[in-house]
Amino acid sequence: MKDITITDSIKYIGANDHDIDLFESQYVVPNGVSYNSYVILDEKVAVMDTIDKRRTDEWLDNLAEELNGRDVDYIVVSHLEPDHAASLQVLAEKYPEAKIVANAKTFNMIPQFFTFDLTDRKVEVKEGDTLSLGKHVLQFFMAPMVHWPEVMVEYEQTEKVLFSADGFGKFGALDVEESWACEARRYYFNICGKYGAQVQALLKKAATLDIQMICPLHGPILKENLGYYIGLYDTWSKYEPEDEGIVVAYGSIHGNTAEAAKKFASILEEKGAKKVVVADLSRDDMAEVIEDAFRYDKLVLAAATYDGGIFPCMEDFLHHLSAKNYQKRTVAFIENGSWAPMAAKKMKAIVDTYKNMNVVEPVVTIRSTMKEDTVKAMEELADHLLNA
Repeated sequence: MKDITITDSIKYIGANDHDIDLFESQYVVPNGVSYNSYVILDEKVAVMDTIDKRRTDEWLDNLAEELNGRDVDYIVVSHLEPDHAASLQVLAEKYPEAKIVANAKTFNMIPQFFTFDLTDRKVEVKEGDTLSLGKHVLQFFMAPMVHWPEVMVEYEQTEKVLFSADGFGKFGALDVEESWACEARRYYFNICGKYGAQVQALLKKAATLDIQMICPLHGPILKENLGYYIGLYDTWSKYEPEDEGIVVAYGSIHGNTAEAAKKFASILEEKGAKKVVVADLSRDDMAEVIEDAFRYDKLVLAAATYDGGIFPCMEDFLHHLSAKNYQKRTVAFIENGSWAPMAAKKMKAIVDTYKNMNVVEPVVTIRSTMKEDTVKAMEELADHLLNA
């Protein structure tokens, strides 16, 4: 990680993890993940967050190399989630004179995770407070529910660096070359997606600062074209579609609903749809389908009826969307049922709980397999959906 340059005084001490199979035990990370931590070297030394226990030893070595014999004066805790704070007690015990810098909510939660003594070690900060390290001055801004209640971010006033906690993070280790937006989008909507209003509040605070660099707790340090990243976060946190496109998500038991969904996608393409994404909810990465559902402006839900309800993978998908506050989209329904089609009714009942949704008719009902009348109904639905 020696090739990661921030500034002469702010050093990267984080680590990559290519051994992890599932982030948060639920999200596939084919290119791993980075756990970012930083140290500011001034008259006083501040460590900006710790690291996941999976990489504690490597991180301690990185820190020791940058300290070159110096002690740690402050340990700043932006976010207490274990992928960023699991090594807090190790560091606190290694440097017993170091003060712990955190807000009241963080200090209330630390005993839930750790057993070290905080007596005479607390530096409690609140909104707008500053901490001088010498030439460098940290200013603290609270960011509750982005995406935990204790989260805060720090702005270093001299070098104009924002330490953004989980904000502007992405999946993927730092030694992997890949587009930022794709894995940042999947990360955002699956980790922070529920909390758009809180992200908007944080962006309003950030807009008052002269930010020249963003240092997140996952993913690359952002140094150029910051308006691009901030603009995407603004769009995402307002729940507005990023691109014009249609996601056709299906749940199929024996393949007949899958065949219909793919046929409908081809009809849409033939009629001039700009972008069509087809997702098999039984097999495709759920987090990626959620990402696409938020990215594009229209969604088609195609599902078989199952035990008088919705085929489970579709029901799971709809509840995931609900949990992430899905809204402001146009949706259409295709259902299948051999004797009592109920999927559309049940899906619509869930979608009706979302905010600001536009439902397009007609509902297409398949009786076991596609027939000529089914295709005609899909043609009609495609026309209405494209004009919605």
